[in-house]
Amino acid sequence: MSVQSPISSVNDFVVRFANVNGSGSASANELFARSILRHGVPVSPRNIFPSNIQGLPTWYEVRVTEAGHLGARGGVDLMVAMNPQTWDKDVASIEPGGYLFYDSTKPMPTSKFRSDITVIGVPLTAITNSTYTDPRQRQLFKNIIYLGALCALLDLDPKLVEQLIGEQYKGKEKLLSSNVHALHLGRDWALQNLKCPIGLQVKKSDKVGERIFIEGNSAAALGAVYGGATVCAWYPITPSSSVAEAFTSHCKKLRHDPATGKAKYAIVQGEDELASIGIVIGASWNGARAFTATSGPGISLMTEFIGLSYFAEIPAVIMNIQRAGPSTGMPTRTQQCDIIACAYASHGDTKHVLLFPEDPAEAFEFAAQSFDLAERLQTMIFLMLDLDIGMNHRLCRPLKWDDARQYDRGKVMTAEMLDEPGRDFGRYLDVDGDGIPYRTYPGTHPTKGSFFTRGTSRDRYARYSEEGAIYADNMQRLVRKFETAQDMVPRPLQANAAKPTKYGVIYFGSTSPAMDEAIGLLESRGHQLDRMRIRAFPFHSSVASFIADHDFVYVVEQNRDGQLRQLIVNENDIDPVRLVPILHYDGTPITARFIANAIGDHQDHLKVTPLRKAVS
Repeated sequence: MSVQSPISSVNDFVVRFANVNGSGSASANELFARSILRHGVPVSPRNIFPSNIQGLPTWYEVRVTEAGHLGARGGVDLMVAMNPQTWDKDVASIEPGGYLFYDSTKPMPTSKFRSDITVIGVPLTAITNSTYTDPRQRQLFKNIIYLGALCALLDLDPKLVEQLIGEQYKGKEKLLSSNVHALHLGRDWALQNLKCPIGLQVKKSDKVGERIFIEGNSAAALGAVYGGATVCAWYPITPSSSVAEAFTSHCKKLRHDPATGKAKYAIVQGEDELASIGIVIGASWNGARAFTATSGPGISLMTEFIGLSYFAEIPAVIMNIQRAGPSTGMPTRTQQCDIIACAYASHGDTKHVLLFPEDPAEAFEFAAQSFDLAERLQTMIFLMLDLDIGMNHRLCRPLKWDDARQYDRGKVMTAEMLDEPGRDFGRYLDVDGDGIPYRTYPGTHPTKGSFFTRGTSRDRYARYSEEGAIYADNMQRLVRKFETAQDMVPRPLQANAAKPTKYGVIYFGSTSPAMDEAIGLLESRGHQLDRMRIRAFPFHSSVASFIADHDFVYVVEQNRDGQLRQLIVNENDIDPVRLVPILHYDGTPITARFIANAIGDHQDHLKVTPLRKAVS
């Protein structure tokens, strides 16, 4: 019996489903999240799944948040415990006063429960066994039955859930009716046998607005379509495979000639990552806009070709959906751990442009922009997503596109330009000081504008040379080009605290929603922080200015070694003592509570009066 008052909250709580991978629970759990959206209440779901096909534990967390907090909060208010393997861990994660929902068909010893939570037992197996005879149906419909019970417990409108089921099984009447029947089996049992609703409730609201619900990988793939990409070469690797799959789906809808039906794109699954990036660079050299999607291990394999793209100055795009490394690491866990690997990818002196979107909307925008940047700068562009953004549905503003927008193909010399009197074409000749030379497409002119593309040292006219001065001249020009990129990439976004403060925080990418919420938690503890969200590398000059304006700046990131902090120190010659690392790297998404506690504890320590000062 609970000795603590049950949590009571409307439209503000966290539900976690603990299931077995391959049990068919994913669709039911996502249906739960979408059902709450239909009530006009924002949700932020996250799927935590194993890297095997079937049998290991999987969790699906739904944050119900009328206030619109889209980052992970930390803690669980209602645990739907469907996996005996993880029972103890799942029960332990429930907040005091929270709720435990479980299959009570078989009795559980009291030692398996906690006295400070409310236990809700529903005999799911007994209900399914008495209704269905087919083993697979019993498993699948058990998931819909517990969804029905949750409808009653949380006071969800069953008509909205039925509407979603109808959309999912449109044209499949038998499946539609059977799922609706299972939904009501669970709901009716709960209404007849349990006190409904519980303290956690969903009430209709209007806080979703015009926002859309989309995965970052799908948004990035759509951005590639709108950005003019016509070639995608890839090799399957979690968590990036759905980028190429989504690109395929989008192209089938948007990239076929309406008159002939002919496909106006090429999608090639290479035999490995090395082949894939080679295809991309070859297509880009020939004038196509091309990209690949991969993750950390793929980047490791691609580095030699990445160096070729940098040194031969061939535009290309890599979408890196980061996961926990090194080596195979944790393929289905999220991290921001490829920052250094991508910024300086390949042997020798290299620097690459990185873009850091915070959500699917920016993934769409930055993906489209990356192709303009690649051609403008004639180099490799990395779009740096991670599993948290890429493989989870996220509410974001609607994706927008200006149909009048023209692609920026950069400095491309035409046949007419080559024929101009006095025109001097050198493939690596910097004519205006920005470090970016002119290029030509193959076949531009019958006698002019040709050059030999090589990965070896050459002079400004692409002629082979091993002269030290010529090599150094070329390498220094590449530095100038990288400096030019500072004003082309998305600039950092800065927000000042309500009161003047000596402290700031820098963050990026998927850390953004948790950081935004953490600011409010820190303010409630009396801590004021100016903040800056970095959106690209090379860093704009405002990054160094922001750091100079504060005594300490916290750098929040999801990796062990503080890679963004290292990059800032290295590129801006900043005293590392002034940059305080806030690091989260267990593979789960960073939470607002973690950030607020880490920064708050450091701030509290700064306020402590030293003993020697008190004595004197």
